[in-house]
Amino acid sequence: MNFKKTAAMAAAIAVAATATVSTVGAAGLKTSSAKAAAQTAQYSGKTPKYIFMFIGDGMSYPQIQATADYYSALNDTNDNGILDNTKVLNFMKFPVAGSAVTYDSTSFCPDSASTATSLSTGHKTYSGTINMDETFTTKYETITEKLKEQYGYKVGVISTVNLNHATPAAYYAHQASRKNYYEIGLEMVESDFDYFAGGALLKPTGADGDKKDIYQVAEDAGYKVVKTQAEAEKLTAEDGKAIVIAETLADSDSMSYHKDRKADEWTLADYVDKGIEVLDNDTGFFMMVEGGKIDWACHANDAGSTISDTAALSFAVAEAVEFYNEHPDETLILVTGDHETGGLTIGYAGTNYDTYLANLKNQKISYAKYDSDYVAKYKENGTSFEAVLKDVQRLFGLVAPENATDKTNPNLVLTDWEMEKLKAAYDKTMNGGEEELTDEEYILYGTYEPLSVTITHILNNKSGINFSSYSHTGLPVAVFAKGAGQELFGGYYDNTDIYDKLALLTNVQ
Repeated sequence: MNFKKTAAMAAAIAVAATATVSTVGAAGLKTSSAKAAAQTAQYSGKTPKYIFMFIGDGMSYPQIQATADYYSALNDTNDNGILDNTKVLNFMKFPVAGSAVTYDSTSFCPDSASTATSLSTGHKTYSGTINMDETFTTKYETITEKLKEQYGYKVGVISTVNLNHATPAAYYAHQASRKNYYEIGLEMVESDFDYFAGGALLKPTGADGDKKDIYQVAEDAGYKVVKTQAEAEKLTAEDGKAIVIAETLADSDSMSYHKDRKADEWTLADYVDKGIEVLDNDTGFFMMVEGGKIDWACHANDAGSTISDTAALSFAVAEAVEFYNEHPDETLILVTGDHETGGLTIGYAGTNYDTYLANLKNQKISYAKYDSDYVAKYKENGTSFEAVLKDVQRLFGLVAPENATDKTNPNLVLTDWEMEKLKAAYDKTMNGGEEELTDEEYILYGTYEPLSVTITHILNNKSGINFSSYSHTGLPVAVFAKGAGQELFGGYYDNTDIYDKLALLTNVQ
């Protein structure tokens, strides 16, 4: 397995998708593609035996393009002094591309529970609800459950965040609230799926810590529970059903941000590679893979971490492409998002038409690691603003005017206005956040450490990147397809249609 192979990204190919869009229903909310529907109705091709469903949580066009543009910016210009924008993520080269609308029964700015429900079952529901209707009385069966029950497919669920978080849960659980972590964990075990891998379970002994440990429940049900990388490396199909928890856990017991990982620490690509090894069989398999921390980084307005985790997703996709190359007539790979997070834009008022995306290479760690490894100690030790500025320069590349030299990139020198913003954020962080945020302060900091989020805001803006929200937005998401049945996924359609197309391709009832 060589997940670095995709670092050498090839030139993009243009994919044009046209669709006739019609709006129906009393609220005018059901968006569909007549062209896509016609393609679906006429499909008579091969049923995919191996299906990969990659979901970049919070990933829409801005996250994808910003990542591609960042790698292009590292090359600066070509010999003619013309901007060289030829780097793309591997899935951007897939032969079919479409767009999916993401609204749910609650909002045009939906959450992961409802949107993942749409992807896994073909139904809309309320934000915060997993695979149940709006009355919380009807449970929706997932594509994964149907494939396992009706055809004996093996099923794998992988995520960089907690395995009982909303998106992975939407492929095996049915809960009125995504916060029912213990109940979701029980359903994970009851699913009898074959391979789970990623971040640790939330509330494994219940909200009050008084219930039987889910990991023990899993072992009692025949799962091999693996919590070290050495054990994961030795895992084989002969071990049977497995739950693999990353040995190195970061914020909220998730996997590390790709930017923060240790040199020998397994990445999403490694878990996909191992998943292929243990799931591969003559009947077939379905593997759902979530790049969950793209969303978390976007919530925190951390463009550098957003880009590195989006790239990590593409490295994972490379493992599926390698498998596809061995089984081209039997494999389907889909790459999409559940919704967009953060209102990310390439372009900022303060830089006019200019971008300086290569500035982001100066960011060494994620906002979360900065919080845990540095900000916590600042508070404990009463670290001076001057000392903090030295860390800011070393870890993010931002330079206080008094520390600038002739060799300093002038675009990374803090202006007086930026220094004032940074000092105000430092003061807010150091007072322990005891005062309630004003509306103006919420716009500045959201619910994050004022110092950390101000640092990333300044670096983002100096790079020509901006965020409009700390929450989800209503942008459509991209859908990329490669393999058996790929032709069904072009056009502009509703996210529930993704399930419908998969159901048609696999003949599930």
